[in-house]
Amino acid sequence: MAAVTTPLIQDHASAHRPATVSVIVCAHFEERWDDIARAITSLSQQSHVPDQVVLVIDHNDDLLEWAADTYSGRFGESGEMRIDVVVNTEKLGLAGARDSGVDWCDGDVVAFLDNDASVANPDWIAMMLASYADSDVAGVGGGAMPNWSGAEQPEWFPSEFGWVVGCSYLGLPSQAAEVRNLIGCNMSFRREVFEAIGGFSAGAERPERRPVRGRETEYCIRLHQRFPDARLVFDPRLDVVHRVSPDRREFRYFRSRCWAQGKAKALVARNVGTHDGLAAERAYARKVLPMGVARGVGEGLRGQSSGFRRAGAIMLGLAWATAGYARGRVARPVA
Repeated sequence: MAAVTTPLIQDHASAHRPATVSVIVCAHFEERWDDIARAITSLSQQSHVPDQVVLVIDHNDDLLEWAADTYSGRFGESGEMRIDVVVNTEKLGLAGARDSGVDWCDGDVVAFLDNDASVANPDWIAMMLASYADSDVAGVGGGAMPNWSGAEQPEWFPSEFGWVVGCSYLGLPSQAAEVRNLIGCNMSFRREVFEAIGGFSAGAERPERRPVRGRETEYCIRLHQRFPDARLVFDPRLDVVHRVSPDRREFRYFRSRCWAQGKAKALVARNVGTHDGLAAERAYARKVLPMGVARGVGEGLRGQSSGFRRAGAIMLGLAWATAGYARGRVARPVA
């Protein structure tokens, strides 16, 4: 894809620092009612309260009824936060829900908070907005710290694979830095981004039988390809708390998620090119994972048997992701 050298913000001298923020919260499962409520509450308690919250219900009539009864017409605790309850008018899945939410937003910045990334720290929006003072910054996001639903992180679970449960992982920047892509449960973009390159559903090569993970990675790569000078900033100070449900603590979930991620990466690479689609993943596999294996083996040799299990999980996770990628590369398009 040929790069376009025109900057995202045409006139840097007159580019204003964004002042208004819309936050999209997408929800599908009614058993996560409490998580949704915690997400909305954390937004109402921000030091810079968002101007608008768009709660998108993804093809669930019961959840829509509950959300409409609970939030429609309500404002945040400060009286400044408007809450709009809307439906996903597109295909079932997070990409369509996000795009439906964007259509309702009127803020200078559009931010995304998963309903199970349930608690944003009180300065989440204020710090996010501060990064947009640089007109080259097109998007800002942070990580997600796991809340293991009242339990401890499984001893066998390697922190290098935090992405399996939708959280931060070893290998992410430890301070604010430019990155290839942001994490889907905690990200934001200037409104101009959506006006320029469309939504998350755009650019996909083919329809899928199941909703595809990784659309935010593909979206960020498309942004870079269209506007090479645009910057995406990852700031760990923006970290949110992401609840990990008990089923995601099981090893079988770890295995299936690694396989699914590999298949998703194959689709991303097919859509945006192998070089851009896998550059970060290659560095992660060559540097971060070997260090994790060495650390686990070292801990095991010092008498911590869980170190051996973590090292084994890293190797198995990489193998499953690689196998999923290979399967995704040879899969035929769905008619």
